[in-house]
Order: sequence, then structure tokens, then C-alpha cells
Amino acid sequence: MKKIVLFIVYLTIHFNVVAQQDAWIYLIDKLNVQAAINNPISILTQKSIDRKQKYGISIDQQDVPVNENYISQLKNATGITVMAKSKWFNAVHVRGTQESIQALEDLSFVSNVEFANKNLNTTKAAKQKRISKKEAAATTFNYGNALNQIKMFNGDVLHEANYTGEGITVALMDSGFPNVNTMSAFQKLRDTGHLLDGYDFVNRTSNIYANTASNHGTLVLSTMAGFIQDQFVGTAPNASYYLFITEDAASENPVEESYWVEAVERADSLGVDVINTSLGYTTYDNANYSYSPSDMDGDTAFITKGANKAFEKGLLLVNSAGNSGNNTWGIVGAPADAQGVLSIGAVNASGTYASFSSMGNATQPSQKPDIVAQGLASYVITENDVITTFNGTSFSSPIIAGGIVCLKQALPDKTPLEIMQLVRASASQYEMPDYFLGYGIPDLEAILDQELSTTSYKKEVNNSYVYPNPFKDKINFITPPDQNVLAIHIYDVLGKKIQSFLVQEGEGTINTVALSKGIYIANIEFEKGRKTIKLIKK
Repeated sequence: MKKIVLFIVYLTIHFNVVAQQDAWIYLIDKLNVQAAINNPISILTQKSIDRKQKYGISIDQQDVPVNENYISQLKNATGITVMAKSKWFNAVHVRGTQESIQALEDLSFVSNVEFANKNLNTTKAAKQKRISKKEAAATTFNYGNALNQIKMFNGDVLHEANYTGEGITVALMDSGFPNVNTMSAFQKLRDTGHLLDGYDFVNRTSNIYANTASNHGTLVLSTMAGFIQDQFVGTAPNASYYLFITEDAASENPVEESYWVEAVERADSLGVDVINTSLGYTTYDNANYSYSPSDMDGDTAFITKGANKAFEKGLLLVNSAGNSGNNTWGIVGAPADAQGVLSIGAVNASGTYASFSSMGNATQPSQKPDIVAQGLASYVITENDVITTFNGTSFSSPIIAGGIVCLKQALPDKTPLEIMQLVRASASQYEMPDYFLGYGIPDLEAILDQELSTTSYKKEVNNSYVYPNPFKDKINFITPPDQNVLAIHIYDVLGKKIQSFLVQEGEGTINTVALSKGIYIANIEFEKGRKTIKLIKK
């Protein structure tokens, strides 16, 4: 009899768990929309407003928050738990029984209901899913063992030119950041005030370090911001970071997509420039919620729609392609399938395709993956300050994302779309992309050379222009119109004069082939004064 009772109890519990459904509740309107748009500082930070203005992106009703009165009514509805909200989609993610959720359709402010279980939708299928969250274990900086993973795309050259991410704001979406607030590897990040803030959307708390269910975010952050003197340097060590937990390490559920969209909306409001996400969505614990490979079409998953919307808002999104190359799923998942996302595959230290890296296919509307970086035996720092290696596109993504952050610093007027296209065009197989490496391994040094050699990025020095800087075999000068003669004296870092040049009125070129690689001081002598600048020979 005892066994029968226990079995009945088990069935009851199991039935109650299965009976719980997830759904998005789309709302009909928002409160005081025009007033909020007319006074954008009431809904966005000044940095966010400035970024939108720079890129010509309008502030519209999508930027206005969800009506909190509607959310309160949903919270008070019988059998309903509110899990997340999205101002961009004017939607609320809820959990409850099918009957309780369907009852919400009768509320006057509800436009429509979309179940995560597609079979429950009477009008159209709900669309979302996910990649496995598990990874296969495995200025002059001394990068230590991390040198190869930044040198592969010449990110170290940007560091040499003092492009280390300063002034660029990054948000990381991940599953946990234990010990980031105490680790010595992030001491520099904390001391410089570059560790900005964070939020745990899963547990609804600002105490992100209390969530120790996963160390994944700590590992990811280390590849970008970690610093151990003479042993390890991340690819964007001087950028500023927000840390957001959107991934529930204990389960696979589409609410994680909604957490992610909510976090990206907050990032947009805070004026974030670049987002790295080392997560992906394809299948769920509840098979009814799971996607099929054909859903990875760049516009089906809720998180993919959110990514495309974020791109429209002026955010630059970098996302791991996934680790399904060796399993039946095989292809890039959501949100890396979005056209507005730069999806990152993985190679080994020699630049050869890593077999676990998810592939692209004809389902996706754009080339996937976009590019690749080192994801096999990537060097990271654990939550115990131990330098080790891990495998996964979870690491190739932030490694190259850090380089792109530095490129963004160097080219502040470039839009996310322009940055993405420059990165693709610089890659090793841009003319012949494939589904394994995409466009290949990018060359950020080549981009910097190209862009700094154009008039829009010439450095003005006391009304004269000096470009490019860093330079290779030549330096170009444009003299001021009111100065007939310009003398340039080149010194090494010890103060020894190396060469002197005389440049006539107009643009001149100095041949620097004879100079060795390194840092030099240029003393520019005018008829009415002089100016000293630093030059870098690559």
C-alpha cells in the first residue's frame, strides 16, 4: 500500500510540473508614450540617447517601458507567475497552467497570447530554442599563454596603439560570475572603476555574486577583462563591463530567452556599446518547447527577434555559434542565427576548424558562422585565479569580441553594421566563405591600417595631420595652410635623435622603412611653435 501511495504522489507531482506552461502575453498599448519620447531622459540614460543620435536611430514607442499596471494585473491573475518582461515587444513572459494562461486572453489590455509549446497555439506557432550550455573542458603586455589567441587576429597590435577598450561599455549575458568581486585577476578592473554593475534576471537580485550555480560567466569575462601581471591579459582589458545573468544553469526553459531580451533592453537603456553572449538556444527540457533546425532561420526564435531588434537600436552583438558540430543538431542556434548578430565559430591554435564548432547552413539568411577565433584550448582564468584551458565557442566569442571592442574604440564613428562588415571583409576567406569557418579569421590590424589611412581618421596635430599612426613603411603629413615649412625630428624613447625631415607646404610623405619596430617621439617644428607626439612603428 505504501508503494502505491508514493506512486500516486509521484504522479500528482509529475502531472503538476508538466501542466505548467510558458507563454508570452503581448499587450495592446503603453502609458504616456509621446510624453516619454519627448522627454527621452526619463526612459533612457544620456549615453544611450547619445549613441542613438550618433547612429541616426530614432527613439520610439519601443523604448517606452511596459505598463506596470498591466504587469500588476497579470501578477494578480489566478495561477499566473510573471517571469520577465520586454518593452521592445511590449510583452510579458508568464508561467502557469494552460487554462490560466488562456484566461488572460479575456483581459482588455492583452493583444494575443503565444505559448512556448507550439502545439497549444491556435493561430501561429510560438518560436524559440537553444544550444547546449555545456563546454568541453580542456601599452606593451606580456600575454603569457594567452598570446596566441589575441595575436591570431592581430588584436595585440591594437593594444600597442593604446586601443585597449577604454571608453567602450560592454555587457555580458551569461549564467554566473562567482568571485569576480574578489579575484585578483579582476583587481585592475575593480580598481579602475570599469566593473560597473550587474543584475541576476533569473533570481531577480542585484547580488549577482550570490549565484554560484555556474562559473561560466567568470571564465568568459576573464578572456576579455582578466589581467595577471606578466601572465595573462584579456582582449579588452580597459573596457567597462556590466554583468547580467540570464541563463538558469539548472534547467532548459524558454524563459531564459525572455530574461536575455530583458537584459539587452536594460543594456540599451544604459548606453552599452557591445554585447557578448556565450549562450545559445535550440532544445528544451520540455520537448514541446524545442525548436527544429529549420527554425534557425534568423527570425523565428524569440531571442533571435530580440537580437535583431537590439541591432536596430544600435547595439553591436557578438554571439557564440554553438558547440553542436559533433552532434545531430549540427548547426548554429539562436540568437547566433540572427542577421544582426556577429556569430563566432571556433578554431584551434593553428587556425584549423574545431570539430565541435556549430556550422552554418542554407536555412540561415546570412553567412553563418560569420567569423572564427581560437576556441580549442582557449586560455581562461577560473574563479580560483587559476589559468587553464577550456574548449568551446563560448570562449572564441568573447576573445574576438574584446578585439572588436578595441576596434570600436579606434573607430568611434563607425556604426555597428560598418564595424561588422569591416571585420568580415578583413577575414582570411572573405572571398570564399564556407559553413565551417564562415569568412574565416579576421585581421584587425589590416582594418586599423586601412581606416587610419583615410582622411576621416587622420590625427590632427596643431592644425597639421599625421597618419597613419601606428605606421609601417611611411608617415604622411599635411601641413597647415599658413605654415610654409614643417620640420619633423624623430627620436627614440631614450631621447636619441634618429632622423630629421623637412616637409614643404601641402601633403608630404616620409619613408620610414629604415626605422625598427617600436615607439618613437616626433617633434613637429612650426614657424610659430612646436608639437610633440608619440608614433608607433609596427
